[in-house]
Amino acid sequence: MFRYANPAMFMRLSGALLPWVCGAAVIALAAGLYLGFQVPPDYQQGMTVTIMFVHVPAAIVAESAYGLIAIASLFSLVWRHPLADTAARAAAPLGAVFTALGLITGSLWGRPMWGAYWVWDARLTSFLLLLFLYLGYIALWNAIEDEARAARAAAILALIGAVNLPIIKFSVDWWNTLHQGESILSGKIAPVFLWPLLIMALAYMLLFAALWMVRIRTEIVNRRARGLMQRTA
Repeated sequence: MFRYANPAMFMRLSGALLPWVCGAAVIALAAGLYLGFQVPPDYQQGMTVTIMFVHVPAAIVAESAYGLIAIASLFSLVWRHPLADTAARAAAPLGAVFTALGLITGSLWGRPMWGAYWVWDARLTSFLLLLFLYLGYIALWNAIEDEARAARAAAILALIGAVNLPIIKFSVDWWNTLHQGESILSGKIAPVFLWPLLIMALAYMLLFAALWMVRIRTEIVNRRARGLMQRTA
């Protein structure tokens, strides 16, 4: 793993993988959207159930992205992983976008189901906190000019904020909430809804992976350019 953390090795490997990941993301996204709009109305939610195919994958990727940032931050602090800081920083804006998408679509879904766009539900509140953690992480990186100090401070914040991930996951079990509980692993969701949901989740993950690689590659190129300019000066 540390071998592939070498920037030159990463550029070669990601350059080969990127077209395939992008292609797979487009195919999965098209298939997921097509199947999602072919499902029958839910007996309780009607056709508003289709929001699930956008909302749930966004929430999954939002939480997963923060988990990746926390892992990369740990590698940075403990093992001085060469690309850990770059990978963590590149993932943050993407995670923030998916978190915002999850909040927006969740509100649109909540209005017909709960009668309100927003309630201070345990799951919603902890997920909103995730967005604030993303924004705080990004702001901290930009607030400190010294990249080494910024990376260390942001890594510490990311690890502290990771405590929120199990709270999001188990909030529906620990507190009485309006938000429904887990239904995928428990088998409570009908297969007609499950398969489009899984395909959309895969599509979102592939899309995140593709954009993540692009952002890491861009940061590597920018660092090389800055280093060249400094040596020239």
